[in-house]
Amino acid sequence: MCTSHDHDDLTEAAQAGAGRRSFLRATALLGAAATAGIALPATAEAVSGGRRPNPDSRRFTLAVMPDTQYLFDGPSIDKAPVEASLRYLLEHGREENLVFLSHLGDLTQNGAEAEFAAIGEAFRLLDRRGVGYSVLAGNHDVKSSTTDQRGSTPYLDTFGPDRFKGRKTFGGASPDGYNTFHLFKAGGREWMVLALDWRLSDKGYAWAKEVLAAHPRTPVILTTHELVVEDDTLSAYGQQLWDQLIKDHDQIFLTLNGHYWPAGRATRKNTAGNDVHLHLTNYQNRYFGGAAMIRLYRFELDRGVIDVETVSPWILGRAAKGLNELERQEIELSGDADRFSVEIDFAARFSGFAPVPARPARPASKMLIPGTVAYWRFDSAVSGTVRDLSGRGNDLTQVSVGGGSLGWSADHHPDQPGHGSLEFQGFKSPLKGAYLRTVDKAPLNSATFRNGYTIEAFYRLPADWDPDHNAWSGLVGRSGTGGAAGKTGDDPDEPLATLSLSNDREPQWAMRPLNQQGIATNWGQETPLETWWHLAVVNDGRHTTLYVQGCPVVRNPKATAVGITSVGLPWLLGGYTYADKIDQIFHGRLGDVRIVERALPVTSFMTH
Repeated sequence: MCTSHDHDDLTEAAQAGAGRRSFLRATALLGAAATAGIALPATAEAVSGGRRPNPDSRRFTLAVMPDTQYLFDGPSIDKAPVEASLRYLLEHGREENLVFLSHLGDLTQNGAEAEFAAIGEAFRLLDRRGVGYSVLAGNHDVKSSTTDQRGSTPYLDTFGPDRFKGRKTFGGASPDGYNTFHLFKAGGREWMVLALDWRLSDKGYAWAKEVLAAHPRTPVILTTHELVVEDDTLSAYGQQLWDQLIKDHDQIFLTLNGHYWPAGRATRKNTAGNDVHLHLTNYQNRYFGGAAMIRLYRFELDRGVIDVETVSPWILGRAAKGLNELERQEIELSGDADRFSVEIDFAARFSGFAPVPARPARPASKMLIPGTVAYWRFDSAVSGTVRDLSGRGNDLTQVSVGGGSLGWSADHHPDQPGHGSLEFQGFKSPLKGAYLRTVDKAPLNSATFRNGYTIEAFYRLPADWDPDHNAWSGLVGRSGTGGAAGKTGDDPDEPLATLSLSNDREPQWAMRPLNQQGIATNWGQETPLETWWHLAVVNDGRHTTLYVQGCPVVRNPKATAVGITSVGLPWLLGGYTYADKIDQIFHGRLGDVRIVERALPVTSFMTH
């Protein structure tokens, strides 16, 4: 920690909710074993089943331990809370996919040899098991008036570079030994923890910039003892760090510091215009000097979020014996400042220094898998006929309503084979726009798909999509009515098949199977605007399943549905008919569309 006006009120939640209760109970048992002196496994293999972190999983956890100084204060040394937290990480490393632990400084109160000997011994729990971690010096670990050029200290003797040599995650140290960087693999890529001293010298800044320059595509979490002083406020030294290092290095997306309390956060725009999240975490003013609480940063790359919470394994471990009044206050911390989520679109945030290469267009020939009966893509503007690239003769012609026309855009779904899309500009009242229909003699018009089918389409709705004027427009569908086919169940004027979008932008596949009088319907969930979506309707000859982004929806009927009824009329792209008259025209962008006369597995969709 720091001076008497440094303070913390970290009320970060140990967990809430049924899913976390078992998590806490397991932690409590572990802590209780440690408190009672029960022997724990001595090897990483025994603790975690021999598994290292999964470097490819897009869910992983970074653990953070701030100021532990009051536990290592002269004659008042108690390493049990730190050991309980470290044992917790070892025990739960597998389920958490724990990739790294960062201590934020002020390991000790006085920087004395005996204090460092005690906490150094506690951290040997991680050393013996090969768990990656970083430490850094706080103002209580060294003479606070000095920079990283201070020379030898008990801190450096205990946690200097020699301790980390040979560790897989150890990247290197500055010549003085007080600054280190560490690399770990997670989410299929490399990440860095840059652990900086209490006070950087000019040499320290130069070294840090060299490290960043040597790893130009690596996202960086910067750890240091002092930076944020309270919500939305940096300390004077924190501002110096921002100005001299952080703001001009886009790789640094998250910083973590202790020193002050209560917990706080700030967000700053860097020179590249991107958000940098700066977090203060410190619990030393709480019962038992914070009891070595640890903050868990759970990265969820697919969700685009970091879920943050805190646990105190030592206090939880004592629950079995009964807690005192102050421990009961600390067992679960749930303040808004301490348990929260940070939303980050990781691909977008890292695009300035590590852009994800765009997937190249794929030749149409690669999409012509066995059973393909129609494949349309829009690599350029429509002029005249749109050829069916399957070679089956299911070409499309453009139909204008109210003087409407089709536009073209290079915009496309990132996993779409063709790099282009048609812009439909439908409007309900008065009806206006343009759509596509198969030519009169197209074989597709009479196909009934008795043995199954797969229909795929990519679409994107614009910001001005209005349910009053654009709802229930069709992406792909078959004209002709149930009444004309002799099927009078439900509304006989509805078309024989339509993949449409409801007023809530829910994709709906509604059609008349050969074996039913009525309409069979599959429903998807609301799909947000200004986002590309992939839909697939798959029928295996008996049942139909609707997929959104390759995921089956919940409202897929269990009833048997064989084939698609036909009266020999055209298929439509972007048009919806009622009583055999065009009733609505799509408003949005439509990408590649493919129809295959068999059921495809997800791995054969056009997105793969």
